[in-house]
Amino acid sequence: MKKTLLFLCILSSIPSVLFAGVIPDNPTFKAAREKLVENYIAGHGIVDPQVLAAMRSVPRHCFVPKRLVSKAYADTALPIAASQTISQPYVVALMTESLKLSAHHRVLEIGTGSGYQAAVLAKIVKEVYSIEIKEKLHHESTRLLNALGVTNVKTRHGDGYFGWEEAAPFDAIMITAAVNHVPPPLLKQLTEGGRLILPLGNPFSYQNLTMVTKTRGDYVTQQITGVLFVPMTGHAQDR
Repeated sequence: MKKTLLFLCILSSIPSVLFAGVIPDNPTFKAAREKLVENYIAGHGIVDPQVLAAMRSVPRHCFVPKRLVSKAYADTALPIAASQTISQPYVVALMTESLKLSAHHRVLEIGTGSGYQAAVLAKIVKEVYSIEIKEKLHHESTRLLNALGVTNVKTRHGDGYFGWEEAAPFDAIMITAAVNHVPPPLLKQLTEGGRLILPLGNPFSYQNLTMVTKTRGDYVTQQITGVLFVPMTGHAQDR
């Protein structure tokens, strides 16, 4: 894959705002979502039919701030509460496809954020476990996922660096914030053959979207493309 830099809008000056919440789907939203998928997701090389179906069905307009609903189906990251972002739809699709997920898989997500990525994963896999370190985001995203009827996502407020040990092992782990090393506790929570994807590099500048695959007790690393995510907080910044 050609390496490109995918920007994820680090906007620390944006004030906290609520998500738009459950806004009923309508033909305008559906048409915008279809255009997004055709032009910017399938159009940029995403081919997994499960991923494309999930991107077509999850109502991103519910996961953005109220004032940004009109931009929900632009292929760009948008600011949300607690100085965080909802990721660019193409990046969501790319990370999801890269994990090569199946219906029986159990996935750990580090960084629930708005809940959008968790909702996409939930369309594909059996169970999603999602951890959010920002308490405000944890409560808001949990309420929204519940209100949307997403029943196979379990959420927790805490430091995702340490994973979710009592629910491990996981077939796949996704980290949605930048970190300069792969957290060792998360590697231990992968199944044999499991995959971990993360933005790896300087949390405050450039990172590589990186896949780590557990093979016979060892770890094989593959770089996918250049990205720019918000930094992972908590214990990750103490290292």
